[in-house]
Amino acid sequence: MARYRVAVIPGDGVGPEVMSATLRVLEAAGFDAEFVMCEAGYAYWKKTGKQISDETFDNIRSSDAVLKGPTQTPPGPQTFKSVAVTLRQTFDLYANLRPLKAREGVPCLRPDMDIVVVRENTEGLYKGIEYRLTSDVATSVRVITRKGSERIARFAFEYAKSHGRKRVTCVHKANIMKESCGLFREVCAEVAKQYPEIEFNEMHVDAAAMRIVTNPKDLDVIVTTNLFGDILSDEIAGFIGGVGMAPGANVGDRYAMFEPVHGTGPGRAGKNLANPSAMILSAVLMLDYLGEKELAWKVEEALNLTLKERKAVTIDLGGTAKTTEMMEEIVRNLDRVGG
Repeated sequence: MARYRVAVIPGDGVGPEVMSATLRVLEAAGFDAEFVMCEAGYAYWKKTGKQISDETFDNIRSSDAVLKGPTQTPPGPQTFKSVAVTLRQTFDLYANLRPLKAREGVPCLRPDMDIVVVRENTEGLYKGIEYRLTSDVATSVRVITRKGSERIARFAFEYAKSHGRKRVTCVHKANIMKESCGLFREVCAEVAKQYPEIEFNEMHVDAAAMRIVTNPKDLDVIVTTNLFGDILSDEIAGFIGGVGMAPGANVGDRYAMFEPVHGTGPGRAGKNLANPSAMILSAVLMLDYLGEKELAWKVEEALNLTLKERKAVTIDLGGTAKTTEMMEEIVRNLDRVGG
């Protein structure tokens, strides 16, 4: 019997391709897990009228973690709610973790970039409380609670403490949204007092966006609200080689889901061209979450070596390799990094 049970959602577009590459790397690395394939996303919705199968919910409840590929969410009021948002809210995955750093061998704009974004994952404007008051007026409700703010702030400080990070910056817009951002700012400052060994400061979101461009070393761990975290993390990804290098984790007290930041890439779907790095790095976050620290290090180092040597990297990284060719190179490098 396998040590772990992992629910796997391949996703839409390039999702199945990068997921297949990731599972192959995990198996080659010696990860002792049963991978349970699950259905969710746009293709499943077109087939059944539901974006997530009932069996998928059951499989998640009986698994140690969820590994999810990108899923497509069509725009417009007559379609379905995002699979990712639905799962985050259903399983109370309140912490969205996005460690974003430049890696040697990856063409990027800021080789000194190394920022962790901790984003509140279940509240804010993404709560989905929206109304069409008239045909000409629509409104959304931004929900910020003390409980939600406190637990995401604590997650950020605990992450900083356990990963050798020195500073946590609360990013908000309390000068304009005095009540909602005001509460978030207030609670973050209260939690910060319980971690005197971690430096704490605060920054308006527009100033933080500029600081990411001008002097990213001023930022270490960012803790922020849902929408701000989504936008800032994509901005940072743009400086480290694109969203193809950006992993993500969604963590709650009982469940956790790991997925890349990038979308479904429909133009590259089925062509064996997608960069599997973000999906593989998301799996590294999963290994870390499960306590498999040595295995997480091994997989990440094998990927780092592949990126550094550039013998087999995909088109978006300036190479010519197919998805499967890059995966095979990572598998070969697993033996070289040891562990």
